[in-house]
Amino acid sequence: MLLFAVLPVLFAPAFAEPVYPQLTGRVTDEAGLLTPEEKAEIEKTLADLEQTSTDQLAVVTVKSLQGYPIEDYGVGLGRKWGIGQKGKDNGALLIVAPNDRKVRIEVGRRLEPFMTDTMSALIIENAILPKFRRGDFSGGIKDGVRDIKSVLLGDAEEVKRRAAGGRTPQDDPMEMIHLVLFLLIVAFVIWVNYRQAQAVQSGVPGSQRRRGGIVVIPGGSGNWGGGWSGGDSGGGGWSGGGGDFGGGGASGSW
Repeated sequence: MLLFAVLPVLFAPAFAEPVYPQLTGRVTDEAGLLTPEEKAEIEKTLADLEQTSTDQLAVVTVKSLQGYPIEDYGVGLGRKWGIGQKGKDNGALLIVAPNDRKVRIEVGRRLEPFMTDTMSALIIENAILPKFRRGDFSGGIKDGVRDIKSVLLGDAEEVKRRAAGGRTPQDDPMEMIHLVLFLLIVAFVIWVNYRQAQAVQSGVPGSQRRRGGIVVIPGGSGNWGGGWSGGDSGGGGWSGGGGDFGGGGASGSW
């Protein structure tokens, strides 16, 4: 009898649904990562996207994933909120769980051919995670929203260009060292060429042998390019329109 009493307790988490936050608008900041001004700025960007394309993008920060994988949590939350229009399934979610150190872009079924898993991963790795790792959550969220919006409006190539050149020496101290070394080498080469030119002009013996020589800059500038292989509700609020999700998107951690 004791075994039958314990089994439901042991297996309850496997069948229980997470307690999802209430949808309060285009930005639901349960974890409190954004100031009112930052939240308003992001909400305006999301509203502009919906007005232009009818696609719905919502941002949510949660205090906890409650022990669930963010992939399961994300698809469940998308279906619970119904982000996107019914029949169009044109919704997407940017989910941030700071205490679990997880982030996910959850993509509605009809947006998956545009916001592919690869593109979602690219945005997470190049636009979101670098700032999250520095504790700049609002900056990472804004950049993620910017790139998702670009893709949904048909400018995926611009996102790829940003990713390719998006990493800066400030993101990695070693890359700053590489930059300094590269600049020192360039300065040395310029100085050597200048001295050779002076020697040629002054007729120093043996200087003619060095004329026209090619000075090779060793190394390079470093690998700085990123690697790749429904509508408004009453009262001024906002809600999903019945969109569906099939698990498309990508996740990341820091």
